Amino acid sequence: MRCNASHTRSCARMSLFCVASCIVFVTTVEAAQPVVPGTGRRISDAGDDFEDPEWTYIHNLPKSSKNLNEFTGGRSGSSTNGRWYEGMKRGQPDYIKRISTPEGGLPGSTGSLALMSLQTGVPNRPSYQQQQDDFICNVMNRVGQIPVSRVPSVVTRVYLPPVDKWENRTGCHFAFRLALETTARKKSKGGLFGGGSKMENEPYWPGMFINFDSKEGKGATGKENDYAYIRIRGNTRGGDFTGMQIEKTGWWTLGMSVTGDGMVHYYAKPGIEDLTDDDYITSQYPYGYRAERFRNFFFNVCNGDDGKTWSTTWIVDDPSFYVR
Repeated sequence: MRCNASHTRSCARMSLFCVASCIVFVTTVEAAQPVVPGTGRRISDAGDDFEDPEWTYIHNLPKSSKNLNEFTGGRSGSSTNGRWYEGMKRGQPDYIKRISTPEGGLPGSTGSLALMSLQTGVPNRPSYQQQQDDFICNVMNRVGQIPVSRVPSVVTRVYLPPVDKWENRTGCHFAFRLALETTARKKSKGGLFGGGSKMENEPYWPGMFINFDSKEGKGATGKENDYAYIRIRGNTRGGDFTGMQIEKTGWWTLGMSVTGDGMVHYYAKPGIEDLTDDDYITSQYPYGYRAERFRNFFFNVCNGDDGKTWSTTWIVDDPSFYVR
């Protein structure tokens, strides 16, 4: 990416996107043939294009912070079109608004969605640690659970603003994730001999995270340049790893598919064009699980939860759901 006058910081500050120098650690497990996200039939009852000028989200405050203090919030925020709702574990982003599509977006698109958060932890009680909000696409209640034999996949476009507009903090800033289910052996409590184990339904949430290593901001890494990358969750132990470097801002296309063997496949590319085989990153059984059912997909918005610094503004367009 050529540095230009629209960026208020020096090219040294921006060298993350001016110099492509990185080591990528990707582990790929032997699997069935990956399927490019967006393959098959688009399900119109799930996802959104944000083209309706009357698109509105009702927050129904207070929002949930159950993961931190067991508070489950109000009546749960949701969009008036029934396609999105608040995550009841962590709560919804503080700012959810339809906006005009930024330059370079999908042809014909007039509307996209801006997501941003200030109080990602417990409202009015800053933790001064990275926290996140959840914005969930309502697939399961509108379409039903989808068996992975139908090869479900999701695709979204995400607008990455110029780096001088990012929250200047090392850590995760945004994520695009799946809600999957499998059957796993779980330990049970009680009983004369301290319990045993049984097979139970187990939800889990793999995904793609946009991370930023700041040269000079909060949590600075001491690296010579800023560095942004896509982090994958996860490997067979549930650990995250670097998938690919982000060398420029602007529009990106992200996608994930789940094949009949229960494996998750990850794809990404700069630009708005449809994903292809060339955009493949990795295939994984996150946590060692083989997915059986697809529930939903969702976005995370993260910040440092200091009570005064807003997250980066993330703009998404045309998040879509497919089956083959």
